[in-house]
Amino acid sequence: QVQLVESGGGLVQPGGSLRLSCAASGIIFSRYTVAWYRQVPGEQRELVAVIGSGGTTNYADSVKGRFTISRDNAKNTVYLQMNSLKPGDTAVYYCNAVQYINSRNYWGQGTQVTVSS
Repeated sequence: QVQLVESGGGLVQPGGSLRLSCAASGIIFSRYTVAWYRQVPGEQRELVAVIGSGGTTNYADSVKGRFTISRDNAKNTVYLQMNSLKPGDTAVYYCNAVQYINSRNYWGQGTQVTVSS
């Protein structure tokens, strides 16, 4: 059974940092493109950052220079380091793993990030 489990969310003050983790089981994570999305109630899910199986990364303009996505294939885990957080970063953050060659697509359950003073 495939599982993606996000952790590391919480309440942080503006300007603070959090590191989210997405731990996978049941798949060979290194073969997947992994992305972090976020969603605010009533709005569409937004792509935040993505890392390819080869390590290539891409970011939404709104988080460039503040967020860093990385992966540790030995631990089957992808991270999202979030610095200089703003109230606008408040959302539920979801991990998504995709293997395009066979259309496999998995989602985690989400973790809440709240940026507030």
